Amino acid sequence: MRNTVIEKVTWVHHWNDTLFSFKTTRGQGLTFESGQFVLIGLEVDGRPLLRAYSIASPHYADELEFLSIKVADGALTSKLQKIGVGDDVIVTTRPTGTLVPGYLNAGKNLYLLGTGTGLAPFMSIIRDPFIYDEFEKVILVHCVRYASELAYQDEILNVLPENEFYGDLIKEKLIYYPSVTREKNVASQLEQGADIKMHYERITTLITSGKLSSDIGLPALDTNNDRFMLCGNNDMLQDTMKLLDDLGFSRATSRVKGDYVIEQAFIDK
Repeated sequence: MRNTVIEKVTWVHHWNDTLFSFKTTRGQGLTFESGQFVLIGLEVDGRPLLRAYSIASPHYADELEFLSIKVADGALTSKLQKIGVGDDVIVTTRPTGTLVPGYLNAGKNLYLLGTGTGLAPFMSIIRDPFIYDEFEKVILVHCVRYASELAYQDEILNVLPENEFYGDLIKEKLIYYPSVTREKNVASQLEQGADIKMHYERITTLITSGKLSSDIGLPALDTNNDRFMLCGNNDMLQDTMKLLDDLGFSRATSRVKGDYVIEQAFIDK
């Protein structure tokens, strides 16, 4: 197949029975912007079976990283979830996408609003030190059904703040805000045994109630200062876009900058 390469799996981590991450080698010719996606897949019945996956690794990493759901009868994920180190994965060589910070107007605060595996492009973005030159605060809101789906918590809370190159920026500017919708009064227990404050509302409720702004100690949302990136299931995207539209925020396109941006390819038409 044209414009694809074979990469080798170098690392696999299963977060729970519905979610896993993996890394592959990265060809020298593949370059991308934080927030973009590629098609990845496997050869099934002699033909490549590919799906769009946001790249979770930062643009400077030596490997490519992805976050995936597990679907027992899924055409691709039923097989992809069984990969191991050394296995082959097909990757397209031309990353693309509209979920990139460059489409946003200048602002003070960047809200990264994600549900489920919508966290993936934001892991790339928060590991990009240049994003902290553009914004005073970067707020990562990750909303899931169950606490076990809050992937990368240890990375966000313990590893990134100690990064020798941009750890101080993480400590100063990154705010992590996890929310769980189908469990109540649970604590996320990290490997080190430290608890993190958990929240229990959907993203739209957190915004409309003012709870999100209040909890993180920032002023109410303002079109002059606040910018948004959205990634998640279609219902979340549609509801949050309408909410932001009603508040006066403008949507960015590939031709015009705006106050919020989505991955157009992931929207159900």
